[in-house]
Amino acid sequence: MYRRLLRVALLFACLIAFTDRCPAPIIYRPGEGWTYEPVGSEGAKWVRKRAKDQLQVAQEAFDHHQYRIALKAARRVVKVWKFSDSAGPAQYLIGRCFEERKMDERAFKEYQTALIKYPKLPNYDEVMQRQFAIAGRFLNGQWFKLWGYIPFFPSMDRTAVLFEQVVRNGPFNPTGPTSQMNIGTAREKQKNYPLAVKAYEKAADRYHDQPVVAADALYRAGRAWEKQAKRAEYDQSIAKAAIDNFQDLSALYPDDKRIPETVKVIASLRTEQARGAYETARFYERYKRWQGALVYYNEVLVKDASSPFAAAARARIELLKPRAEAQRLKLVEYEKKLRAATRDAAAEPPVEPRRRK
Repeated sequence: MYRRLLRVALLFACLIAFTDRCPAPIIYRPGEGWTYEPVGSEGAKWVRKRAKDQLQVAQEAFDHHQYRIALKAARRVVKVWKFSDSAGPAQYLIGRCFEERKMDERAFKEYQTALIKYPKLPNYDEVMQRQFAIAGRFLNGQWFKLWGYIPFFPSMDRTAVLFEQVVRNGPFNPTGPTSQMNIGTAREKQKNYPLAVKAYEKAADRYHDQPVVAADALYRAGRAWEKQAKRAEYDQSIAKAAIDNFQDLSALYPDDKRIPETVKVIASLRTEQARGAYETARFYERYKRWQGALVYYNEVLVKDASSPFAAAARARIELLKPRAEAQRLKLVEYEKKLRAATRDAAAEPPVEPRRRK
């Protein structure tokens, strides 16, 4: 036991005797918290005692592509001198560092912090443009990153959220109209056409005083409804909504170059409506509801009398007319008997209950 203690004591003495300067990569500074300093980096060189000087260090490091040092220096400005004139530019610089390191989602959040906390930033519009550019990269297919580092998947849902934030920051900023339209584009890429239409209609309403934007919004809303109509089997109100959008475009912006195209699209949508009515008629006919089938076969002719379904609809109408009339007469006879039975039941005197002896 004694020998073991002696060995431990000798080992401890050797460690103390031969210890050189020990680097400490994790450093604590009062009022700032913990920071990481790589071994041999001489991190104290980037620390300054005034906000302006600290921001200058951050900017110089950024200009020399030393983004980690620039990030630490800028963060120190925001943390230590958060009410100084240097805090806003430092927060902007934090976003720039993340953007240069290809961490776009984090950069977007840091820019948002800059816009919220420092609304008097001299380059406020530039920050919004950078947010808009980041959202645009995600719209073009850039992947979001897991934990900020691992490319995981593209997401049009999250992209739409980014553009919504850009619109909230400045709906009438130059980035506002395009961002609102891009929300619709993102939703279309999801094949969520009702949400796409909602975004486009909002753009048409909000920016009605900008003819180029409003006309484009109406056109793209109609196109989105058209895509949805081709997916809908019996809900042909969607085709009607598309036609209404195109007709609004023609009425409000008659000089738009896309009007001839919309005329052709309206014709195809009317054919689509005829197809929907024909399918509905077939459904009623399958269950021998002849009168209902006749209504929808006639609807085929009303929607588009020259459609590919019109000839078949006319043939079915001629065939089903006698059956529908017989079914109608049968229903009338049934109703007469039901009313007579009800009348006879009301005319009979009530039966008195038997009394117990």
